Amino acid sequence: MANFNLALLLKQQKEFTFAQKISYVWQLSLPGIFAQISSIIMQYIDAAMVGRLGSNAPAAIGLVASSTWVLGGLTSAMCTGYTVQVAHAVGAGNKNLTKHILCSSIFIGLIFSLALALLGLAISFPLPLWLGASKELCGDASFYFLIFALSTPLYMLVYLMSGMLQCSGNMKVPGFMNVLMCILDVVFNALFIFGMNLGVKGAALGSAASALVTAVLIFYFTLYKSDYLNLRGFKDGNVFDLPLCKSAVRIAMPVAVEKVAFTGALVAVTKIIAPLGAVALASNSFAVTAESLCYMPGYGIGEAATTLTGQATGGKRKDLVRSFSWMTVLFGMIVMAVMGVIMYFICPAVFSLLTPIKEVQALSAKVLRAELFAEPLYGASIVCSG
Repeated sequence: MANFNLALLLKQQKEFTFAQKISYVWQLSLPGIFAQISSIIMQYIDAAMVGRLGSNAPAAIGLVASSTWVLGGLTSAMCTGYTVQVAHAVGAGNKNLTKHILCSSIFIGLIFSLALALLGLAISFPLPLWLGASKELCGDASFYFLIFALSTPLYMLVYLMSGMLQCSGNMKVPGFMNVLMCILDVVFNALFIFGMNLGVKGAALGSAASALVTAVLIFYFTLYKSDYLNLRGFKDGNVFDLPLCKSAVRIAMPVAVEKVAFTGALVAVTKIIAPLGAVALASNSFAVTAESLCYMPGYGIGEAATTLTGQATGGKRKDLVRSFSWMTVLFGMIVMAVMGVIMYFICPAVFSLLTPIKEVQALSAKVLRAELFAEPLYGASIVCSG
């Protein structure tokens, strides 16, 4: 199913049976779930590579990981402000509007992400000290955050183009690109971390290189191959559309507040853990990585929820908005609850793959098992955000 046909059915004013709604939720969620799971597998491999460098390397990355999530969360919120509008336009059957929104979002997105990159550049070196890190972690942590921050425009393009395609009904291409980026991340990490002996800096450069390749590919596909979004023959002389920007801010602001509150809390937790030393930081970092196997499928379902409810809103079908919302939230809670139960029992084996240090393995398992009880409600919050 290359392109989902909900927009066509909405245009035809079709009625939907309960079985059809379940089928649509399943069809749209499945590519996102598989893409997220494959992403997590690659992250596990990535973490295992860094874990082989000892406890200081994953501790340095773990120290600034929550700060990178703040940048990523703000970027994602900005993209949401425009992708939701595209879903509405697709649901209403207005192709010219979808293309206009795309042009405006690229222009505003580049400005916004460059501003975040400059902010990251300014705070990259004092940041580890603000978080209370020991001196042996500061150098690697600063360079890791610096490289990530300067890569923000690349990640923005990947997030934005993926969201645009998903909200137009195309789930397969973003899913494939997500998988490709993860595979490239592993390849580039192996090259930079071990081949060029760059250690933690190599991990950041590997991620940036994979984002660059993926951004170019998905940018090309969206602008030249997408049914709804290709810009062949389309001319737009008003990329700074003030009413469109205001709508984007209105949509993005609650998402941004939620992202900043959540990731800001993680930064605060990191500051509390940092004085405890490298083992504690590494254990927390590995626990978060392992937990992602439980909650990342929820983000795949959340992407489906954005497409379904957004297109139904554009098609002026409030009944479908309500039913799709309930179905996706319940589906997300069930999936994450099941994943949480499985992870509770297999986490010791998972951590043995991520790090050879027994002390880190044991502490990581304790941290993760305490977190897993929150998975069903966390699933509800993820899908509701979508």
